[in-house]
Formats: sequence, structure tokens, C-alpha cells
Amino acid sequence: MSYFSELALQYIDGEWRSGTGSWDIVDVDPYTGDKLATITVATVGEVDRAYRAAARAQQQWAATNPYTRRLVFERVLRLLEEREDAITLAIMTELGGTALKAGFELSLVKDVLRDCLQLSLGLEGRLLPSTAPGRENRLHRLPVGVVGVISPFNFPLFLAIKALAPALALGNGVVLKPHQETPVVGGTLIAKLFEDAGLPPGLLNVVVTDIAEIGDAFLEHPVPKVISFTGSDRIGRHVATVAAAHFKRTVLELGGNSALIVLDDADLDLAVSAAVFSRFAHQGQVCMAANRILVDRVVEAEFTERFVARVAALTVGDPKDPATQIGPLINPVQADALTAQVDQSVAAGATALLRGTTTGSLMEPVVLTGLAADDPILRRELFGPVVLVLPFDGEDEAVRIANDTPFGLSGAVHTADVERGVRIAHRIEAGMVHVNGGTIADEPAVPFGGEKNSGVGRLNGESTVDAFTTVKWISVQRERAVFPF
Repeated sequence: MSYFSELALQYIDGEWRSGTGSWDIVDVDPYTGDKLATITVATVGEVDRAYRAAARAQQQWAATNPYTRRLVFERVLRLLEEREDAITLAIMTELGGTALKAGFELSLVKDVLRDCLQLSLGLEGRLLPSTAPGRENRLHRLPVGVVGVISPFNFPLFLAIKALAPALALGNGVVLKPHQETPVVGGTLIAKLFEDAGLPPGLLNVVVTDIAEIGDAFLEHPVPKVISFTGSDRIGRHVATVAAAHFKRTVLELGGNSALIVLDDADLDLAVSAAVFSRFAHQGQVCMAANRILVDRVVEAEFTERFVARVAALTVGDPKDPATQIGPLINPVQADALTAQVDQSVAAGATALLRGTTTGSLMEPVVLTGLAADDPILRRELFGPVVLVLPFDGEDEAVRIANDTPFGLSGAVHTADVERGVRIAHRIEAGMVHVNGGTIADEPAVPFGGEKNSGVGRLNGESTVDAFTTVKWISVQRERAVFPF
């Protein structure tokens, strides 16, 4: 089936409808430039209707037996598997994702849905002792009510479902605003899956719109109690500021500038493989991607030779070709902006060990070294197939370089001595560091999130429960109380 013709609509209060805004979002294949669909944007009024619908439906949903709620997630998982070929094609077409990327994203989505089967039963209570005679303290874990989710364009299916599915499993309603570059895979396709799985109408709403139409209405609306945002640190800062002014909680999964450190005793074959995947998965459009490869000078020459050879062998082209390993960036603007940053670094003295061409949205890999210490590219998130190779002398310098960035999302350390790697990992200012692994990893039971400008809060497992629920204290006085007045 073609999702783009069928799902180029808003999904509000269980109905598929056209938006009533004054302009259209044009959904485009980033590789071919072909128009996939046009979607008339949702207005402030339609955002309001979506939130009001979620609030109405949520009350009955929260009162539904959790074993009944979990049946919806079983059916979504089954539908996802039945429609996997069509969804894979949609990821390739709307995102420019390769077959490898599509398979990776779908596997992550399945993990989240499987976890939701247990998470549906996660609203547990506790009894705590009291300082007062005869008093019983009960702590009840309750859904927050309605969650607003804003998803990005790079892994839109996974990163939308990563927030909205657990929120629903825990008894909340959700309004999702997908990125305008991926309105179907990151938005309406998800609504279709949950609708067909029997989710009650109104609980999940998808509004395809833009700040140019609605301003901050999605954030300022009085209904949502939590805003979950995945995207750039610049926009994340704005989301946090607006939400805080309205006493809303936020979960912010923002950008990164991860370092993969190769120590003098590392297995170089393993380190090269990890570095290539960590940088070039989905064309480098991954927040956890290794922007910087830090290599001990003892092994710099050997590592760099192997690494550049592996990168040069990557196949760039049509994401629908099974042989393609690097497809297009999300649009030509992103490709041109990143190419300009490379040009500036080379002009400032950096050496291009590998430099391909940029044609439209397609950008061939770039490997830079010899960068000046004050080159701005060292501290930016590079959302594309550009990697920086930086030599260091000893562990202390490696840690200093790794931490010399405003971001702190992920990292990796390669060494023959695992405990040495763990000691260094503790010194890296990041929320996640992997010894002898890649910088790209996500597991449903392990808290995911960053430090510094890489975000606020965590998702997955118990962290997701904390993010999308609240705690109520109810005390019961079983003995007659004595009051001082």
C-alpha cells in the first residue's frame, strides 16, 4: 500500500480530516525530489481540539483494566510485523533511509512495543511508614493525563513511538506533532497502526503543522502536563523555556557530539568497525553518532589508514538499492549547510583525508583531520556523513578533548583492558558511554538521555514511568488523631 496518498491528513478525535490552515506542507522524497503528498496544516483551533479529545478519552482509558490496555500493544506489534514491507518502503521513500536503517529502526520499535506489554502493568503503589501513630501512608502512581510529543525527522517512527507508546501504556492520552519533513512515517502512519489495533478514539491524535501556523500553542495549551521533545538543542531550549513558564514537565532528547576513543591497546579491527557504524549509520543523521574519532598517536597511522579505506568503500546512492549504505540527507539545505562547514574547516587548515561531492541531498563521506583547536566544527553536532579524526597523547588528553563540547549524549572507549575503559567512561561527561562498542545504542530497559546541552530527563524502563506518571500521597488515619487546636 502507499501510505502517502492515504495518510496525508490530520488525525483528531478518531477522525481523519484535512487541516484548515492557510498553507500546505509538501512531503518530498529526499533522493528523487518527487512530491509524495501535500498536507494542509493544522490550526491553533485544531491543536486545541486534539488536546481536548485526548483529555476526554484519557479518563476512561486510565480506568481501563491494564490487562485490557496491553492488548492494544499486542495488536500494534502484530500489525507492524504484517506491514513491515510497506513500512520499510515508506522509511526509504520519506526519510531516504537504507534497508539497513529501516530494519534497525523497526527492530527498535518492536522492542518498545514489547516493553509496553509489561509497562501497561507498571502503575504500582507503595506503603510507607509514618511518624504519626496509627497512620498509613499510601503512595499511588498515576498517569499525568495528557502528553504532548514532538518527534524529529531522523528516526521518526521509533522516536515518536518511544515516547507515545509508553505514555499510552501508562494510561495517558497523547497528541503527537511530527516533524514536517516526515509527517507520515513519524505521525499519521503511527495513528493508523493504533487505530487499526483498536485504540479508543481520541486517545492518540496527530497534528501535522508548524510553528509558522500555530506559534507556541502546542506547548502553551493548558491540557498537556508533560512535553516530550526530540530534536536540536536550540529548539529544545525554547521548548524548555515555554514549558517551564506554564509549569509543565519536559523530557528533552537533544543533540550530541559524541567521541569514540581508541586507546593504544585497542583491537583496531573492532574499533574501525565500531567507528564506521557509529559515524555513518543513516548518513550520520543520528544524535548519538560519533562526530569525533579520538585516536592515541601510538596507533593513529594504522587506525586512520584502515578507517579511511573502510569509509571510502561505502556505497552511496539510492536508498532503495539493497547495496546502498549511505543514502541522502533529509533535504538539500542540510547537505549544503554541512558542505559549507567542511569548506570552512579546510580553508582554515584542516586536511581532508577523504572528500566526496555533494549533489542535491546526496553527500559523499568526508574525513577531516589536522583541525585547529579553535575550529567551530569541533564543538558542533554534525548531522551528516562528516567525521573528524583527532590524535591524542595519553588518557588525560583523550578525556579533555572528549569533554571539550557543550554536548554530552553518548560516547565509546576501545581498549583491551575493560576496567581501564570503564575508568575512562566514568570521566566522560555524557549520559551513556560504551566500552568496546559503538556510540549508537538504545535498549528498552536502560535509561536513555544526556548531560549538558544534550537534554533533560531520561526515557526507557523505570525512567519512562517517572517521566509520564505522577505520585499521589494518600494517608489513612486508623487511630483517632489528636490535634493541637
